[in-house]
Parts: sequence; structure tokens; C-alpha cells
Amino acid sequence: MLLLFAIAQPGWGADVVKSPQTSYLTVPPGTETSASELLTSSQWQPLADRSPNFGYIPDTLWLKLPVPDQPNLNLLEISYSHLDQIRFFLIENGTVVRTVTTGDKFPFQQRPILHRHFLFPFERPNDADYEILLEVRSSGAMQVPLTLWNDQSFFEGSFIEDQVHAVYYGILITAILFNLFVFVALRERVYLLYVLSTLSYLLLIATLNGISFQVLWPTSPDIQNRAMLLSVPAAMIFTLWFSQAFLNLGNTSIALKRTLALAMAVNAAAGLATFVADYNTAIRLVVALSIPTNLVLTLIGPQQWLRGNRQAAYYSLAWGALTLGTAITAANKYGLLPNNFVTVYGMQIGSAVQAVLLAMALAVRIFQERQNKVEAREAELRAMAARRSAELKLMDHALHNPLTGLPNRSSFEMMLNDLMMRSPEKRYAITVIHLYNQDSVTKTLGHRNSDHILALASKHYNAAIRNLPGAIATELTDERSYFLTFLDPQTFAFVVDAQVTRKTPREVVRTLEDIRYPIDYLGMQVPLDARLGVAVFPDHGADANTLIRRAAIAAGSERAKERGMAYYKPSRDSFSADRLTIVSELRQALINNSLALYLQPKVSLTSGEVVGMEALIRWPEKQSQLRPDEVIDIAEQTGLIKPLTRWVLEQALAMRSGLLEHGWNIGIAVNISPNNLREPDFPSYVQRLMRSFPKHQGRITFEVTETSMMQDPANSLTALKQLNANGIPVSIDDFGSGYSSLSYIKQLPAREIKIDRSLITELTTRAEDRVIVQTSIDMCHSLGYSVVAEGVEDEHTAQLLRDMGCDMIQGFLLSRPLPFNDALDWLRQSASQMSEFPEVLANQR
Repeated sequence: MLLLFAIAQPGWGADVVKSPQTSYLTVPPGTETSASELLTSSQWQPLADRSPNFGYIPDTLWLKLPVPDQPNLNLLEISYSHLDQIRFFLIENGTVVRTVTTGDKFPFQQRPILHRHFLFPFERPNDADYEILLEVRSSGAMQVPLTLWNDQSFFEGSFIEDQVHAVYYGILITAILFNLFVFVALRERVYLLYVLSTLSYLLLIATLNGISFQVLWPTSPDIQNRAMLLSVPAAMIFTLWFSQAFLNLGNTSIALKRTLALAMAVNAAAGLATFVADYNTAIRLVVALSIPTNLVLTLIGPQQWLRGNRQAAYYSLAWGALTLGTAITAANKYGLLPNNFVTVYGMQIGSAVQAVLLAMALAVRIFQERQNKVEAREAELRAMAARRSAELKLMDHALHNPLTGLPNRSSFEMMLNDLMMRSPEKRYAITVIHLYNQDSVTKTLGHRNSDHILALASKHYNAAIRNLPGAIATELTDERSYFLTFLDPQTFAFVVDAQVTRKTPREVVRTLEDIRYPIDYLGMQVPLDARLGVAVFPDHGADANTLIRRAAIAAGSERAKERGMAYYKPSRDSFSADRLTIVSELRQALINNSLALYLQPKVSLTSGEVVGMEALIRWPEKQSQLRPDEVIDIAEQTGLIKPLTRWVLEQALAMRSGLLEHGWNIGIAVNISPNNLREPDFPSYVQRLMRSFPKHQGRITFEVTETSMMQDPANSLTALKQLNANGIPVSIDDFGSGYSSLSYIKQLPAREIKIDRSLITELTTRAEDRVIVQTSIDMCHSLGYSVVAEGVEDEHTAQLLRDMGCDMIQGFLLSRPLPFNDALDWLRQSASQMSEFPEVLANQR
């Protein structure tokens, strides 16, 4: 505003006179008159306003003013650049002595002085009566602000004014370029719209001041007039568009956004109308539309400000100033306001204020956006840190047990696989600790106390393993070191370098004792019955899952139960993958009748006669792979023992029928699984089967092991009594290998006791075995049982048993188990040699 205020300073000097005693008259369009005729006209009227503004009139305006009697005044200025045609007449004593024609309908070079305003120099060579006559025509606003100057004073003041204008335009151009650079850098549309809006106002002001005509297109007056018509709607359109984006009306007020869109469309239509309408109509239309448009732009600022839009504060002040300045300038053009500093330069003043405030607003916007981005980035970093912390916690929870804090199975498997991959040449011992008494502790003390005991045990075991040479940490950090892993609520695991540990057996024993020692809890010594199973890489597996599984199998073995620790043995693994195939093959063998029954004779020691045969199952196709007892184990583990036992019974009955056909009326003993005794329908099945073969009644004996009966004594006793009631003799097999009591033995409906081969094998060399066997024979005889010795392989053993009073023997001394036809041949040979029994026994080995 100070810069613009300085623009008016040259006009306030002593060497300027504004339109003294000016008279005017108007001539309707189309009326031909001359200067000479008008000089004598009586229609001249004094001009009350020394800066006449007639608004938009179609008439030709004539102005007459005397040249003051001041020799220093020699220049007439019309400080309005938009007049179509001006004819300057210098009249001396009523005679026209000089004529000049110019206007913005003519090329700029045609002006007597090349200046953005119309300048007419004149001279007063003598004391004659001089007057100036002006003929003015314009299709725009009829404004003719007249000023008489001294030419030197004018150009001095004009130079200063031009410098101030240069500063003013430079400021706007700098703002335009700066925001254009920001737009290129940020790619945000609001800055480009500000550039277009400010540029359009710059073009509008330059056109109003005549600078664009002088500088940009001096030879093209048509372009100058077209620029005047288009710069107004262009400024309104880009201003509306910028306001919409700057205030973010799309998110804050859809109604206002649509209103501004409508205003843009109306101004665009007005701009297009200028190409078809005459200049007078077009200029009045665009100026008329600019006033309500600026009022709308002025009103939306406070409205958004009240609604909490922070940017609206700067916007309201900026566009309020510009709107006020524009309205003042427009009113001046309509002739509603007289010409003065404020009315003439209102738009410049408003645009200067607008440029400053919006530059501040955009600077604040940049700062705010930067702050928002910084805050958003900080928030994002905080969120990322929180998310990372949460992920780490989740990972920690996923890889650790929440009760003990120890690494879990997943963590152990990852560590173990990585260890084996990095050092495949080393041997590692993967050890599993299973707490077999944990269930009892839980049932006795409750889950809460059991959890506390488990946590104490984990710390105790971890500390013990840490001191074991060759122990490898599962997790080692600055905060914690774990050598132990938690696999499940009853199982832990750890890994050691087997090559290091094997060199320190005493430390291994000490660690084992430490682990198996009871846990001190609330003054109680709580035994957890920890058993260790070991699987060695690469001997027992090449991956973590296999090694852990096989170590767990070793921990559950009988050897681990006896000694507290056991190594994995493939031969003792009843859970191997090969067993799954064998199960399927065994099932198919039952269907295809691919199994076989072999017979092993049982001979009386007193008479030498064959008193029976034991039916023993064989699998010819798997003879080299599986022992007969392993086949039984597989059948019991998989539920195939039920159909297998029924197949054996049916085959045994068929074999005895064959023996009868060949004249051998001897009994056959069949082994019965404890699982069969637990079958509710087994006694009834046997009863139906024996009814179908009445001639075999009482000649099929069921052999039941002492150990199997003790697994479920009550149910076994019930089942055996039912079988005995149905005429099925019962024999107790493997006597002496279990822990049954005499009170239980007395209740069994058995007729025969078979002493286990483990007591017979070393009978000739172990005196204690002889004592046990003799005692067993005497006890069984006293209870009414006949006694059979299994596993007899030599005559010396047979003689000892005969001397002890044993009733029968069975073993390799007599014969190995034989197929049915071979068994018949053996029976025939034994019949011919029965009279020479002792010697025969010796020859049958």
C-alpha cells in the first residue's frame, strides 16, 4: 500500500494543474460535426468534476479547456488507457493550429509520446488565446481524467512511478515463480492454481494500466482489447478454482464446492460471449459478473473460518481486500465513484494485500504441511516402532513358553536345523527329558502348584545343563541364556556336542543325577521321575523332527525306566514309519491267508509220550524281517490282534482235525493276548466256535502269560473263569517272569503252569535258578497244577527237570516249531522210538 501510495506523489507537485475550467458536450453517435462548428456551439456545459467519468455511454464526448497562462505547462495527460479514439485540437485564437489522432484502436507507435497514458505536448509561443479541444470516443467506460503538466516534471514523476510499478509487478512475478517452483517440487495442484490466479490478476492490472499494450503487443490493438475482455473472467475462474482447492471445499462443504463450480461455469460462458458480443456489451457483462463473484469469494472465507478451517483466516483477509479493491475499481468504471487515488488504484491495492497475505498463507501452508508430514512421519515411526515391538513380543511369545520362559519346540527345531546345516560334520546328541510323574503331581497338588513346580524344574534343569561340557545354548543373549527347551508340559529337550560330552562321562552322570533329583517345593521333595532319551545326529536322523521324535521314543523305553537314560535303538522302535507299512501288509496277509501256524511238541518226562502241541504263528514272507513276538506286538498296538486271534483259533481247530485224521489225538495250545481277554464278546465267540467242533472239546488249551494277566487282573480273571466254564483249559505261560502273587495264582482256573525259559536256559550252571525252579515245581504241584518247562535245549537240563519232578518239557531238545506236514513226520518218528525215550531225547536235538 505504501508503494502504491507513492505512485500518486508526482501528481501532487507544484507543476501540475488538473483540468482547469473544463467544459463538455456530448454528440449522439452518427452525428457529423467539426471542431470549428463546436467551438461556437452554445451547448457547452461546465464540468463539475475535474476528472470526468461518464460511465458506459455510446455518445462522442467533446471537452474544451483553456491553456493556462503558465509557460511551464506544456503537456496534457489523459491518465486512462482504454479510450478507442482521441482527437487532440490545439486552437489559437479560434483557429485549429494542430491536430493529433490516437487511441487504443490504433497502434501504440502512433501516439505522439510513447507512454501507457495518452500524452499530448503543446506550446504557447505568444500571448494569443489558446484552447485545447478533445474529441473522445470509446466503447468502454468513458473516463477522461485530465491533467496539465510541465513535461520535465511529468517525466521525472513518471520515471519514479514506473520504478514503483516495476517493484509491484516484480513482487507478483516473484510470488508466481516461487509458487510455480513449489508446485513443480510438491506436485500439489493448489500452488499451480495460485500461480494461474495471480498471473491472471497481473495480466488484468497490466491491461488496465496499459502496460501490456506498451510492452507485449504494441502493434496489435485488437489483442489489447481482447486481453481486456478475457482477463476479467480468467481472473475470476482461476480465483474460484484456487479458492475451492485452498479451502478444501470438497471435504468441508459439497454445497459450496458446487456453488463455486457454477460460478466458474458462468464466468467461462461470459468469456466465450465476448467473442460474439460487441465490446461495450461484453465489457459491461464481464465487469458486472466480477462483482458478485468476488462477493461470493469474500463470503465463503468467513463462513469456513467460523467452521474451524484454519486456512480460511488468511483467505478471508486476502480476498476481502482484493474484493473490496476490485469493487471500488469496478464502481469507478461505472462512474459511481469519482477518480482519486483509492478508486483508480483500488484493484492494485487489493491485489498487493492479497498477494502478501496469500503468500503468507501458502508459506504457512508449506510449513504446516511440512509439520504435518514430520508429525505424520514421527507418528508413522512411532507406529512402526510399536508394531515392531508388538511383532517382537508376538515372535517372542511364538518362540517361548509363557509359563517357564524357555524356548519352545519351534525355536528348538529352528536352532537344531540351523546347527546341523552349518556343521554337518559334527555329531550332536539331542536329549529329551520326560517327567513321568508330572500327572500324579498335578492330580495331587493341583494345576497351580504343578505349574510352580514345573517353573522351578525348568530353572533347575537349565542350570544343570549349563554346566555340562559340550552343552549348546538354544538361545544366548545379553539378558538371558537358555540351554533347555520346553517341548510340552511334561517334556524338555537340549542338545550337546556328542564328541565333547563322551570325553566327560563323570560330568554326564553327575548331570543325570542332578536332573533326576526331586524338586524342593514348599518344604516337600517332589519326585518328577525324569527319564532321558538320546538320539544322535547323524546316526539317528538328519532333521530336527525325526531326532526329537526318536529321542522321545528312547525316553519311553524300558531301559530309560530302569537306568534313567537310554539311547535310541532302531531295533526297539515300535513307532517307525516302516511299521505303518507292515501294519497294512499284516492286514492284507490276514485277508489273503498268507500267515501260517507252526507246531512245537510237548513231551511228558515220565512216559516219554507226546502230550500236546503249541501252535505258534509265523509270517513266511517276513520271516527274515520280523520275529514272531514282534508280529504279535504290532497286532496288539494296531487292533489287529482280534482278527488275528480268531484266525489262529480257526487254524488250530483245522490242524487238530488233521491230526485226528492221521490218528493223533493230542491237544493243541493257543496263545491268547490280554487284549482278547478284555473283549466283551470273546468268551461267547469261543463258546460258539467250540460248539461247531464238539470233538475238540477240552483239547484246545488257551495259554495266557503271567505278565499280561497282571495288566488287568480283575477282567482277566473274569474272562478266564468264563472260558473254563465253557470247557476251555487254561495254561499260565512264562511263569516266573512277572510279579503276580500266590493269592492271585490260586484264583486262576488254570490246570497247567509253564515255567519261563529265562529260568531254564542256565539251569545247569546257576544254582539259584535251580532253587527257584524246584520251589516253583513244588509249589505248583501243591496247588494242583501240572508243570511244563519251556526252552529245554539239552539232555542234562532235561535230566535235572526229571529229577526235580517236572511233568513236561518243551524246546529245541525235542524239535523246533514245524509246519503241519513236518510235524506229522516228527510224530511218526517219535512213535517208533518212544520205548527208548531218554536216548531218543538226546538224538532229537
